[in-house]
Amino acid sequence: MEHNTANSDEQRLITGCKNGETWAQKQVYELYASAMFSLCMCYVNDREAARDVLQDGFIKIFTKIEDYKGIGSFAGWIRRVFVTTALELLRQNKRRFIPIDNLNLQVEDDNISVIEKISADDLMNCVCSLPSGYRTVFNLYALEGYSHAEIAKLLEISENTSRSQFMRARNLLQQKIKEISL
Repeated sequence: MEHNTANSDEQRLITGCKNGETWAQKQVYELYASAMFSLCMCYVNDREAARDVLQDGFIKIFTKIEDYKGIGSFAGWIRRVFVTTALELLRQNKRRFIPIDNLNLQVEDDNISVIEKISADDLMNCVCSLPSGYRTVFNLYALEGYSHAEIAKLLEISENTSRSQFMRARNLLQQKIKEISL
């Protein structure tokens, strides 16, 4: 019963947003702003830029709400809008990715149990502190589930650059986690 109530409440909000109802827009904003700001910070890692992405993302949600056809979760659709908006900002600012295709990378498979010693907030802070190119590829691959081919197309880089950025991000993240878990 509760699931149907949640679905009908969400559907009421979606319908309200599609009709331009400010009460519905306000409620959607209140439900998602905090989580989407955190998401924005993980991509742009600058409070002012994250606020800009947050504002632009909600404008897109409310102006393109007709694009949401009810396939998949509404929260998932909102998240995709914000990821796309953050990536657009990164492309506009021409955040460059370091082409390291020719480097011979060595990956350490250390004991992952150190992750159990740190909080989720510490882990997210580590991810957010990665350099921009590394962080973007890491987020898209590890958190959003994009393939390296999809990332390459989204960011206009080669698949090898995407893989390299991810490996470097992973190695740097492992170092950061080790440092805070000691």
